[in-house]
Parts: sequence; C-alpha cells; structure tokens
Amino acid sequence: MAKAQSPFLIVNPKSYLYGKESLELAKAADQVAKDTGLQIYFTCPYADIRMIKENTTDIIVCAQSMDPLVPGRGMGHVLPESLKEAGAEALFLNHAENPKTVSDLYATIKRAKELDMITVVCADSTVEAKAVACMDPDIVLAEPTDLIGTGQVADDSYTIETVKALNAINPNVLVMIASGVSTAEDCYNVVKLGADGTGATSGILNAPSPAQRVREMAEAIVKAKNEK
Repeated sequence: MAKAQSPFLIVNPKSYLYGKESLELAKAADQVAKDTGLQIYFTCPYADIRMIKENTTDIIVCAQSMDPLVPGRGMGHVLPESLKEAGAEALFLNHAENPKTVSDLYATIKRAKELDMITVVCADSTVEAKAVACMDPDIVLAEPTDLIGTGQVADDSYTIETVKALNAINPNVLVMIASGVSTAEDCYNVVKLGADGTGATSGILNAPSPAQRVREMAEAIVKAKNEK
C-alpha cells in the first residue's frame, strides 16, 4: 500500500469534474507523477474511483470523504471497505464543505488505519490543526477556510508557525498548506517555507490548461524540495 511521502501535490477537482473529464485530468496527473517522481494525489467523486484507478498507475486515488462504518447496516453511508475495494488509497476528511464531529473524525481516521488508507484531514486554524494532529492522521491540511478559492495565499508567517507547531505536537504528521494556492510559484513558496505538500482546485481548473498547470506545480514542488 502507498504511504504518505514528503513532498506531495494534491489535485483536488472537488465536484467540478466527473466521469470522462475527471479521468482525462487524472491521466494527465498520472503522467506528471511518472515524469517527476512526485507523489500526486487525485481526488474524485466516489462513482469515479474505480474507473480512475483502473486507468492510472502512479497517482494515489483519493476519496472525498468516508464514514466510520463496518460492513453490515448503514444504508446511504460511505463504507470504508467499498472505497478500498474500488481502488481508493487515500481520503480527505473534515473539509470545510463536509465537516465532521470530533468523535466521528477520530473514528474514521481509526477505520482508515485498519485498512492502510492514507488520511488527509482538514483544519481551519492552527489551533484546530493541533487538535487534529493528536488524532495521528497522515497529513494535516491546515488552511484558513476564508481563503479557500480566493487565490489569496496565507502569509509566510502562517506557514512557518503552523509547520513548527504541528511538528512539535506530532512529528510523524505531514503538513499541507493549500488555501489560496493557485500557481506554481505559490507551490514553490509553501514547500520552501517548510510545508510537506500543497494542492489546489480553482488554481488548476481555471488555468488555460489544467494538465499543464499540474505539471508546473509538480515541477515547482520538486525544485523547492531539492533546494531545501
């Protein structure tokens, strides 16, 4: 099974892309992962997981959420085993668009560990990120919610302080800074400042060529890592 590595890039089309369009960008991201050696995650709607997994080799297919269910009752909820069987190796949890309660989040991280799935857990402040780090996910995405989709990146001090604070609490957790990240230069900067990885939605989808933007971002992250 895949393990979370530093550095990394998360291509996160949310629900803007699905079906053939989602697969097209996933294949482009897969080629970039092959060419650069960078760990690249690709999020997609649940129904597209199997199709994308079966048509790619290097990206880590990432589900958009999950429930702490076990096989049996639970009609309408997202069963971990079904995601794993479909090909998801990672999952996003607690995104601002789909938050979880603390107890639900902890239980879901635990279920993911049982299935060797990588967890990317969102937090909307450094304080919340510290609490999430105590739950021992693989990656903590610490992003001020009000910057999501704005193209305005959190200032340098936020990145430096957040990385430092989370490393002090749980050195095993990888730190992702992504709110407002939209260009290759943004990716380079946050990784140079100490983040393990980053990612984007609108910064990729609104680019003249989303596939080319993924490549530029990946190359910038690799460059920043090599210069550290």
